[in-house]
Amino acid sequence: MFFRDVIGQEEAKYRLIQEVSEGRIPHAQLFCGPEGVGKFPLALAYARYLSCTNRSDTDACGVCPSCVKFNKLVHPDVHFVFPVVKNGRSDDYIVEWRKLVLNNPYFTINHWLNEINAENAQAVIYTKESDEIMKKLSLKSSEGGFKITLLWLPEKMQQACANKLLKLLEEPPEKTIFLLVSEAPDLILQTILSRTQRFNLRKIEEECMAEALQSKYGVQQATSISIAHLANGNFIKALETIHLNEENQLFFELFVSLMRLSYQRKIREMKLWSEQVAGMGRERQKNFLEYCQRMIRENFIYNLHRKELTYMTLEEQNFATRFAPFVNERNVMGIMDELSEAQKHIEQNVNAKMVFFDFSLKMIVLLKQ
Repeated sequence: MFFRDVIGQEEAKYRLIQEVSEGRIPHAQLFCGPEGVGKFPLALAYARYLSCTNRSDTDACGVCPSCVKFNKLVHPDVHFVFPVVKNGRSDDYIVEWRKLVLNNPYFTINHWLNEINAENAQAVIYTKESDEIMKKLSLKSSEGGFKITLLWLPEKMQQACANKLLKLLEEPPEKTIFLLVSEAPDLILQTILSRTQRFNLRKIEEECMAEALQSKYGVQQATSISIAHLANGNFIKALETIHLNEENQLFFELFVSLMRLSYQRKIREMKLWSEQVAGMGRERQKNFLEYCQRMIRENFIYNLHRKELTYMTLEEQNFATRFAPFVNERNVMGIMDELSEAQKHIEQNVNAKMVFFDFSLKMIVLLKQ
């Protein structure tokens, strides 16, 4: 990953390059921002740039020994830490990690869980990972440059792991750099946050995204402009749109089914629907509830006759022409509150069948308001 491969974010790239050229490189940076804006790709490109022995004013050279190792993510002084399952370590999954990142550095936790066949397991950065980090950073740099730890989703760290990392951030070994990439910085220990320099990324500009879709994926100009608008700054969402993401299609069908069954008060079918969703696994259930929240929000805006402010696929818009009138000022907050409550219960491992059936029953009342 080079800076030139990162979609948009020109201001951020310039800032990072300036840090290096002026010799004021923070020992710990926290990359934050909405999903799909390129936090991880940017951190990865920055790590390459820091390690390059023949960097230019705009990017890494691509041909020095360091860059050659980076092409396969096997640089001995660059260590990756990321959530895993089964009480494992990042090194146990490094082959799968390299495969995913090299294939496409724009990905989510769900893409990663699918890559390692996690099924219903929750991904965690276990306490033992901190011991691995300390051991690796205690060694001298193989290439004589920086020792870089790129930590993806630090909010997934166990408490003990976070506490040990804090000590490293307080007293980092010489020429050590930590790059943390977070989707939920509010869940990170405040003491860790205070010891990192926060680097906030904005949504990707529609023009940059449309251009990338055309040049990298061969999407027609008119289609790319439409997808870029729909993606709303999220390149992962744009890729899912052009690749006809199966999960989003499933979520759409489940959402439509629930709304129709609840409106028609088909209790037996609603119970079967609840059992189907309960069998999907906790992570997918949470994603489905987030999808439902998005659809309710988009339909409410659609109902206010502000179609230019909606971000729905053509299929979702076709459904909205009939469904949107049922999402109005009288019930929109109630529906969103119930979705948030269901999400909280799923995170607390409450019986999923009960959670989803209870929510479907409440929708009978809410849709009639």
